[in-house]
Amino acid sequence: MRKSTMSILAGVGLMLTSSTSVLAQELTIFWAEWDPANYLQELVNEYEAETGVKVTVETTPWSDFQTKTFAELNAKGDAYDMVVGDSQWLGAASTGGHYVDLSSFITENGVDKSFVPATLQYYSQYDGKYWSIPLEGDANGWAYRKDWFEDPTEMANFKAKYGYDLAVPKNYKELTDIAEFFTRPAENKYGVALYTQTSYDAMAMGVEQTIFTWGGELGNYETGEVDGIINSPSNVQALEAYRKLYTFTPPSWTQAFFVENNQAFTEGLVAMAMNYFAFFPALANESTNPHAANTGYFANPPGPNGNQHAALGGQGISIISYSENQEEAMKFLQWFIRDDVQQKWADLGGYTCSAAVLNSEGFLNATPYNRAFADSMKIVKDFWAVPVFADMLFQMNDRLHPYITTGEGSAQATLDGLAEDWKKTLGN
Repeated sequence: MRKSTMSILAGVGLMLTSSTSVLAQELTIFWAEWDPANYLQELVNEYEAETGVKVTVETTPWSDFQTKTFAELNAKGDAYDMVVGDSQWLGAASTGGHYVDLSSFITENGVDKSFVPATLQYYSQYDGKYWSIPLEGDANGWAYRKDWFEDPTEMANFKAKYGYDLAVPKNYKELTDIAEFFTRPAENKYGVALYTQTSYDAMAMGVEQTIFTWGGELGNYETGEVDGIINSPSNVQALEAYRKLYTFTPPSWTQAFFVENNQAFTEGLVAMAMNYFAFFPALANESTNPHAANTGYFANPPGPNGNQHAALGGQGISIISYSENQEEAMKFLQWFIRDDVQQKWADLGGYTCSAAVLNSEGFLNATPYNRAFADSMKIVKDFWAVPVFADMLFQMNDRLHPYITTGEGSAQATLDGLAEDWKKTLGN
C-alpha cells in the first residue's frame, strides 16, 4: 500500500515538473512599437515552429519605452525575459545588475568573429564586457530627390553657381551647397530636413554625427574628460556647420525627427532628408512616397578633413537578469545568430549586423538603400553609454537647441556651457 502511494505521489511530482517545464517554454521580448518589432515577431514565429517555444514581442510606444523598461528593471521584475534596448542604456543597465553578462556567450559562439566589429562595440560592449547581441542594425543616412539632381536645367544652374557638377555630395561642403541651392521659399522648396527634436536623442544624434565627421569626439569615454574635447575647435566648426544646414530647412523646423523628415520628403518640400535607414522603407514604397521612383540614398558624407562617420541607431537584444527563463533565452540567442536566421531577418526587413549577410550581393541589391546602409554600418559611432547618459543627453539638448534653431549665442559659448554641465554630471 505504501509503495503504491509513493508511486502515485511520484507520478504527481512528475506531472508537476512536466507542467512547470511546459510553462517555462515561453519567452517575452520587450521592444518599442515600430515596424522592426513586427518583423521580429514574424521571425520568432519560426522559432516556435522549430522548437515549440512560444516567443512574444511585446511593444510600447517610443515615447515611454525607456521609462517602462527601467521601471521594470529597477523593480527587478520578471515580466520580460529579454529587451531590445538602446545602446546608451548599457552603462546603466549593466552597472545596475539588470543585464546578463554575455561575454562568454559571444566568444564561445563566434559572434565576435561573425558580426560587424563596430556593431559589437557600440550595441554590446561596456566596461570591457558584452551585454547584448546586435539585433537591429541602423545608422543615420540621407535620402535625396534624384529627379531634382538630374534635371538638366538644375544641373546647369548649379554648375554655373558653384563650379562643379550637381551630384550626390562627396563631402559636407557639397551637401551644404546643394541644400543652399535648392532652398527657394517662394517655390515652397527647401534644401534639407534635419533632426531638431529634443524629447530624446534625435537632435543629439544629428549633431554628434556632424561632430564625428569633423574629426571631433564627445569626450574621453575612458576617463570621462570633456573639457577641451566637446568644446574643441573642430567641434565648434561642426556645430556651426549644423546650424548653417538648419537655415536651409522648411519653416518652423524646430522639433523634427523621423516622422517629420519623411513627411517633408514625401510632400516634395526638400531635396535631401536626414533619417535612420529603419525609416527608409516608407520612402521606397510608392504607396507612402509619391516620389519613390525618384528617391536615392547615400551614406553621411565625409567632413573637411576626410573623416566619415554616421550616428548609430538600432538596438541590441539583452537577457534580463531577473528572468526565470535565462537558459531558454540563451538558446534563443544561439538560434538568432545563425547565418540562415540572420538572412531571414534581413529578408523580413530587419537590419542584420551579420557581416556575411550584410556584405552579400543579395542583401546589397535587395532594396535601393541597402548598399548605403551597409556602407554606413562600417562607419558608425555612438553617444555616451555611461550610467548618467540620460542626464548628459538632456543637457546637450538644452544647450544646443537655442543655438541651432535661433542662432542664439555662439557655437563656442554653447559648447563651453555643455562642457561645464557634463563635467559636473560626470564628477570631473
